[in-house]
Amino acid sequence: MISFYISLVLLVVGYFTYGKFVEKVFGASAGRKTPAIEHPDGVDYIAMPGWKIFMIQFLNIAGLGPIFGAIMGAKFGPASFLWIVFGCIFAGAMHDYLSGMLSLRNNGESLPSTIGRYLGGKAQTATRIFTVLLLILVGVVFVSGPAELLAYLTPEYLDGTFWLYVILAYYLVATLFPIDKIIGKIYPIFGFALLFMAAGILVMLIVHNPDIPEITDGLKNTYPDPENNPIFPMMFVSIACGAISGFHATQSPLMARCMSNEMQGRRIFYGAMITEGVVALIWAAAASYFFSPGGQAFFDVTDPGINGDASVIVNKISYGWLGVAGGFLAILGVIAAPITTGDTAFRSARLIIADFLKMPQKDIKKRLVITIPMFAVSIPILLYSINDKNGFEIIWRYFAWSNQVLAVITLWALTMFLGRKKGYYWLMTLIPAVFMTFIVLLFILYSEIGAGMPYDWAAVTSAVLSLLAGGYAIKRFNKTDGRIPA
Repeated sequence: MISFYISLVLLVVGYFTYGKFVEKVFGASAGRKTPAIEHPDGVDYIAMPGWKIFMIQFLNIAGLGPIFGAIMGAKFGPASFLWIVFGCIFAGAMHDYLSGMLSLRNNGESLPSTIGRYLGGKAQTATRIFTVLLLILVGVVFVSGPAELLAYLTPEYLDGTFWLYVILAYYLVATLFPIDKIIGKIYPIFGFALLFMAAGILVMLIVHNPDIPEITDGLKNTYPDPENNPIFPMMFVSIACGAISGFHATQSPLMARCMSNEMQGRRIFYGAMITEGVVALIWAAAASYFFSPGGQAFFDVTDPGINGDASVIVNKISYGWLGVAGGFLAILGVIAAPITTGDTAFRSARLIIADFLKMPQKDIKKRLVITIPMFAVSIPILLYSINDKNGFEIIWRYFAWSNQVLAVITLWALTMFLGRKKGYYWLMTLIPAVFMTFIVLLFILYSEIGAGMPYDWAAVTSAVLSLLAGGYAIKRFNKTDGRIPA
């Protein structure tokens, strides 16, 4: 447990140190007016208290990612701890803060507009299409998981398909209503359930002090099939939301339109990501024991067919450690998190499409014009994810891959932004951009849903292309004396 405790401390210290540095580099100012103050519209531009915005942002970005992703990532061994900690501090939280603050500075613009501002019009168009498709996938992923968990808790006739439609109906309402009417009122309640779940599992980890693998034991890949699932890139794609996630940058504009002061940014954007990293770390530690010898007996798992299913593992761990009442609340937390991510995913997609069509969203009829077709497209994918045996896993892989692709695009846009500043602040984003470019390219070239190249060839090709991209960026900055044209 020593590695776990050190990792927790590092995440907290990272918020107060590196988070402060990132805030200083950006140049947040309490004197600037925010979009919510300058032109509130009563639907999306509504000033709300900072604590409530933090809670909404945290629930927006959390979802199943830091829970299911951490559980699947824990199969790779203690290397997952390192990725969660350093990925979160130096990549994910920085990515979330800068993308959120750039949206705030530019009238709460959606991510594709930010991409276009720094990478050009073609990148903006491609990102717009890619992002809307990703958000629909997010909605699908974050319906399937809670639907299955609710099916575990209810009578057999209330199956996953039933709960799918119930959640989808809620999504429709939350997407259409003003952000303070539904999301702003129920998120604090959902937040309590999620925080109780995380705190409860943390307490039980401390009380039971289970014997989990330590970083000092080595970073050997402990995945059941390590040859076909190498740590690079599989672990880095599996643990996305707990370390760095492009999806987060699509959610930040929602909160940028509700902030009343730029100095709220570090707590809302950087802080929410650090909090998500803590949740991911807790579940990675719990799952690490589950996957270790004797772990199943500890959690009283009698079903030999559990086969690493993340939703079943969440169920067993929560009830095994927290009892019936505590386990029920913990499971509600795991259900609430994805639901509160799925609804805002569809809401973000609506706003991106509205921005592209230049269609104001104050009139509910205009919101319906965008929302109804979007939901119609998602239903067949949702049914596939529930009814096909491997549907959820397949959709999750595509979501995880596309999620990290978007993170790479965002990191390069942020690098262009920091390239305008004096000094070498752009290195703050360039190193994560090159690294994540390598991970995404390696996944695309090596994985079975990609090109399927031999691993060595895929790794060398990805490394060369990533370094070339980094070299091009450095050359461009040098030509402009550390800055790029405005």
